[in-house]
Amino acid sequence: MDTLTRLEATIAQRLTASPDESYVAKLHAKGLKKIAQKLGEEATEAVIAALAGDEAELVGEAADVLFHLMVLLAEKGVRLEQVLAELDRREGTSGIAEKASRSE
Repeated sequence: MDTLTRLEATIAQRLTASPDESYVAKLHAKGLKKIAQKLGEEATEAVIAALAGDEAELVGEAADVLFHLMVLLAEKGVRLEQVLAELDRREGTSGIAEKASRSE
């Protein structure tokens, strides 16, 4: 089992925990809007870290982005395997061609 799969299982388990005992449960109790807001904040912090050139800070912020994305996916009932399947589907396709296939 890889890191993201273990994280997905941990998040699923903690969604039902007490908000007093689990950060995931606390986010879940505040709802989708708060979870989405946190993901946006973490993504912004990752961009700032990247631009500042601090590798250690970027690594930490990237981990925060992945974590909060996984919480958002769990909140919406989207499984990691669905996201990975989409990445697999896109593999070997030019990013430009893939994006064009989604346009109009």
